[in-house]
Amino acid sequence: MALHLLKPFINPTIPFSSPIQGGLKDGMVITVCGRVLPDADRFNVNFEQGSDVILQVNPRYSWLLPIKGYVVHNTRQNGKWGWEESKVDTPFPKGQMFALQILVTHESYKISTNGKLFSEYKHRMPFSSVERICVVGMVDLSLVAVHCIVPHLPPLPGTLMVPYKSIIYGGVQPGRCFVIQGQISLQANRVGFSLRHKTGIAFDYSLNFEDNKVVRNTYEDGKWGEEERSGPMPFEKGQTYLVTICCGPDNYEVLVNGKQAHTYSHRSSNLQEIDVLEVSGDVQLTFVQH
Repeated sequence: MALHLLKPFINPTIPFSSPIQGGLKDGMVITVCGRVLPDADRFNVNFEQGSDVILQVNPRYSWLLPIKGYVVHNTRQNGKWGWEESKVDTPFPKGQMFALQILVTHESYKISTNGKLFSEYKHRMPFSSVERICVVGMVDLSLVAVHCIVPHLPPLPGTLMVPYKSIIYGGVQPGRCFVIQGQISLQANRVGFSLRHKTGIAFDYSLNFEDNKVVRNTYEDGKWGEEERSGPMPFEKGQTYLVTICCGPDNYEVLVNGKQAHTYSHRSSNLQEIDVLEVSGDVQLTFVQH
């Protein structure tokens, strides 16, 4: 069962800071989604205790590497920074969306971006002493969440088969988020993202490119409910996308490429019965996390 330990923050402002009660534990995942500003020189994602920085993930941009930049990992203890661990092949180009995920293990932090393992940072200070997460610098945030994942179900990298189905262990509860990344086909007619249970579909989010509309609906008791249909389409054929679906107490919030796109009120009362995420249609799928 996935356990969300920090209520997801949607479109939080910069600088961002939130406590993590009880510190970090083995198996926790910190998800940070956003967009690097076009004129960025740097931004930081920090795990902190008091004035100490237990982990810093620090994309930087210089005149030598003005667009893609490089990434520095480091620790500051008792006012002194340690040695920098740098990577030049950065996945944070200026002006682009990113999905950063940091998996806590006993040995290290495993740092992934857009579904691919990017780096590993061995612990210099105990991760259990982390008190808060902070994000500062030239970046727009769309999501910050802290949760646990099933140990044998890590974030899924690479190209995934579509139609795609994934079991939602423990069902859905307020605070749970689904992060989905891929590319829309150039010839796309329809793409669907749905949250299902044994007898129906709690939330169907369907892209209809013929009508240039997004349709939201629920399938219960063998029939579809009343459609919620709107435009313009926040997706483009042939373009990559980052979809985040966050479950709240009363509704689902859908973000597309970091911007809030739609809100859909719950029609299925028992969220914990929702046990399948499905992606279908004319789309490539490269990354799923929930």
